[in-house]
Amino acid sequence: MPTSSAARPLTPPTVWLARGRHTGPETDRTLRRSLRRLKENHSIDDFLELPAPGTAPDLVFESRMRVADGVTVRARLSLGPDTAPDAGSGRDWTLVAEAEQPWDQAWPSPAGMFWPLGPDADWYPDAATGLRLEAINPLPEDDKAVRRLLRDCARDAWHIHVVVHEAMTTDERGRVPLARWLPPGLRHRVVEHRAAPQQLRVANWALREFGVEVPRGGAAVLPGGPAPEDHDAGAFAVRAVFLDGTEPGDLVDVVTRFAALPRALPDGARDALTALREDWHLLTLEEELARERALVAMYAEALEAMTKSRDLYREAADRAHEALTAYRESADAPGQPPPPRPSSPSPLQHLTRTLERLRAGSAGTRRTTAEGNEEATPRPQSAPDH
Repeated sequence: MPTSSAARPLTPPTVWLARGRHTGPETDRTLRRSLRRLKENHSIDDFLELPAPGTAPDLVFESRMRVADGVTVRARLSLGPDTAPDAGSGRDWTLVAEAEQPWDQAWPSPAGMFWPLGPDADWYPDAATGLRLEAINPLPEDDKAVRRLLRDCARDAWHIHVVVHEAMTTDERGRVPLARWLPPGLRHRVVEHRAAPQQLRVANWALREFGVEVPRGGAAVLPGGPAPEDHDAGAFAVRAVFLDGTEPGDLVDVVTRFAALPRALPDGARDALTALREDWHLLTLEEELARERALVAMYAEALEAMTKSRDLYREAADRAHEALTAYRESADAPGQPPPPRPSSPSPLQHLTRTLERLRAGSAGTRRTTAEGNEEATPRPQSAPDH
């Protein structure tokens, strides 16, 4: 069964996450061209590329846009290095976006804040499996490959994987990707798998350990890893999907409900989210002014605290000096009681008590003669041995 997400932090409702791999040439140039074009046509408010020496080995881009009712969305995309440039394997990317309000799936996909959109886009492949977004991904023909693939996808926390079984071979009307019917905010988070009519048994065998079963001619959403709390696989399965070109309303509803569940942050997402929140550079003029005011207030508070600490240390030093003076005076006047302690608690009470103990010890080991000369206090003689 899938691991529980209780021990891991949940993805905040304001956050949108995605990752993938760009398999085309000149990935960084593609991003820069796309960002300039998006700003020119006012699809985004602004963008910024962070200095490469400070983000190496990745390249980091920031983008900001406003959605319905003027809600601001800030997004950060990290572009990893090309691990095998000669093989043309592409470059992995990670995208984290956060809105000022809980995320609405009707809002545009944050992937469109960086990448050019289109059915042949080079950034669609999943980094782990190579499967494409906004496309139909047939299951492999080899049974072992099917098991390996579905087991990996059932644990994937970055995407929502959906397995659709074709009860019979479909025609062109049935070759419409599920992404066409999904809300914009889900189209770049869902990976659709298609099982051929004869692959139902091997698919369900691979998913049995996760408690998932794909109905014949239906579909099921894989749980992800770890699965959402109180996940019920049966509640996210559809008994019949009509692949005739019409909208699969039941399946769209199931995927949308699953996407709304509280889910644990995927591996690597916590650092990316922290960087978005704490290392954000793309500020408006008002935001820069607010940040400077906050810095001034913070420095003023720190200065006030330092001033108070200085006064406390000065007061403690004065009291220590008074205690030392009182001790010396009492030491010069034998028989006089020690000076009274101050009524208010002193920061140097420990020092004063130590000095008093030293004085008491000194008085117990020495005495003063009538002539004013000091002599050692005689010790009692022990009885002679017989």
